[in-house]
Amino acid sequence: MLPELAHLLLILALLAACAQSWAGLAPQAQPRLARVALAWQLGGTAVAFVLLGASFVQNDFSVVYVVQHGHTDLPLLYKISAIWGGHEGSLLLWVLILAAWSALAGRWLGRNTSKTTAEPHLFARTNGRFSSENDFSSRVLGFLGLVSVAMLAFILLTSNPFMRLLPAADEGQSLNPLLQDPGLALHPPLLYLGYVGTAVPFAMVLAVLAYPGAPRDMGGHAAGASWWVKAMRPFVLLPWAFLSVGIALGSWWAYYELGWGGWWFWDPVENASFMPWLVLAALAHTLAVREGRRALPHWTAVLAIGAFMLSLLGLFLVRSGVITSVHAFATDPRRGVFLLGLIAAFLLGAMGLYARHGQRLVDERGPLPTALASRETAVLLNNLLLIVACATVLLGTLYPLALDALRLGKISVGPPYFEAVLAPVYLLLLALLAPVVWLRWGAGVDGPIKRRLMGLAAGFVLALVAAWAWLEVFYGGARPLVVLTLALAFIVGAATKLWAWAQWRKGGLTAPQWGMVIAHLGVAVFAIGVAMVGGYGVERDVRLAPGDAHPLADCTLRFDKVQPYRGPNFMALAGHFKLQCPGEPARALVAEKRNYVGSSMPMTESAIRWGLTRDLYVALGEPLDGSPHGAWSVRVQHKPFMRWVWIGAVLMALGAAVAAGARRYRPRRAVAHEPQRAEVGVQTAQGWS
Repeated sequence: MLPELAHLLLILALLAACAQSWAGLAPQAQPRLARVALAWQLGGTAVAFVLLGASFVQNDFSVVYVVQHGHTDLPLLYKISAIWGGHEGSLLLWVLILAAWSALAGRWLGRNTSKTTAEPHLFARTNGRFSSENDFSSRVLGFLGLVSVAMLAFILLTSNPFMRLLPAADEGQSLNPLLQDPGLALHPPLLYLGYVGTAVPFAMVLAVLAYPGAPRDMGGHAAGASWWVKAMRPFVLLPWAFLSVGIALGSWWAYYELGWGGWWFWDPVENASFMPWLVLAALAHTLAVREGRRALPHWTAVLAIGAFMLSLLGLFLVRSGVITSVHAFATDPRRGVFLLGLIAAFLLGAMGLYARHGQRLVDERGPLPTALASRETAVLLNNLLLIVACATVLLGTLYPLALDALRLGKISVGPPYFEAVLAPVYLLLLALLAPVVWLRWGAGVDGPIKRRLMGLAAGFVLALVAAWAWLEVFYGGARPLVVLTLALAFIVGAATKLWAWAQWRKGGLTAPQWGMVIAHLGVAVFAIGVAMVGGYGVERDVRLAPGDAHPLADCTLRFDKVQPYRGPNFMALAGHFKLQCPGEPARALVAEKRNYVGSSMPMTESAIRWGLTRDLYVALGEPLDGSPHGAWSVRVQHKPFMRWVWIGAVLMALGAAVAAGARRYRPRRAVAHEPQRAEVGVQTAQGWS
């Protein structure tokens, strides 16, 4: 009865989402009804999700989805992660996270007014116009309800995870072996927290476009059309942080699990998560200018709409069957048609509202005056470069699909295209990060700023010389692109630290400033890791028999033996190696070839000697003479500064999270007759970047 109960709860959640949408978007908004309906929707999807998990734990093989992805011998962790290990269950997680984001947005926006205020007109209603933040929050919930309606209908009509199989199967087919890993157990939920979080800025922009009026800012004071910008920033920074960690976790998994030693393959599904990340980064910087300077209003709308559309595009790529990938969930074209219709409906509706009411985004007070060589200009250049990067990735991802769909031939667009086209954009972005921290909001370059910029230029030249000499001495040769990247990364780190120290001496850093410092340092660390791995990584396939040795960097790798053993739900051949490095005791490494129950596809478990400045990587290939105890093909790799790639990504995510927690973005109840705060100006604007 559990699957039938869960199915019924999903139907009730769909009805609740319809009520939520109607209550939020009706001419006379019904905030209380919208929140009650959202609570029912969240409760229904959460309980349905738990019941699906109970079916996996109980090995209920009368449920088709459990048969497809479950098995009696699966460890408990993978029985739980199997809930989102396939198409239907991952969609259920998607709508659950959407309901959770909606609840957070409703609570965050709804707490910005208080019924104890002495200004009764805050709660007066007029036809279709905002008259309180409660009205605004209900409008946002209304648009989020529309997204929930579409996704719940998609599940119930095409992707029901609670379909029965009668008679029940004796055993399940087990979870995809690629997904039986702790990293992949956490990777999808983190990505979905980022993907789905883009729906909140999208709904906020639509609420501003669809309904006129600008009642109060977050403190209850009269404001212009940008009063909602502060409320949006946490809902941009937090999804971006989740996406950063989710992408980094997937990259880390691909590095140690696939046995190829790569950490990014420019797979279409990888690109699908990277594109919203780029647009959210541009939106986060745009909101910094929007909040402090009242500029770039149209960028705000276009980027918020674009981020959500790219998230839906990723949903389509993964689930439509148009691509073949280890990350793809489904191959049913009917689902792809449904998703294409969904994308078209949301895109046309959003752009129609923008075309008709785009002027509502412009603050009636107008932008504050600015100079050409100001921080606003640098942010605009940053946005242009990020959008160029996103367009480049989008073209490389969709162009082969378009050619194939039009029967014009099949082509493969891989790393050579992406690396060649994106490298100049990446270096220009990196070059912007050093001077931008010293530029001021609204003001041009005066004497002190010129001296600092000249100092940065001199430091860059010294960094070039130092990087060249260091690479010549320790890596046997300097490669120009690596030298340039290291010098830029060094000067970015130095400029950011010096600026942070100067701000600290003036009175301390705000949370957004701390976030900017941490995130920019993360970009520098990431750049060093990418440059060193790409420039000096070494990969070889060698033939080794038990007792043979092979040099690996300045160490010696000895192949001892291959030994079979049985895991909880797999059989494995474990290759035992000894790694001897100068001045260190010998270290044992074990690389495996696994065959999982219910799958004929062998899996590789690499052995890696982790280090801060290098990884030494060993992966067991195939036996070369037909015997597991004879010679084997072994892949050995030297990856300098590989850790820095993921450390940089984590620092970027941490910086965004710190900035999102700023006190001025927290909900604040209005107080009657509170004195109005000063206008945000050149000296008080605290941008995230």
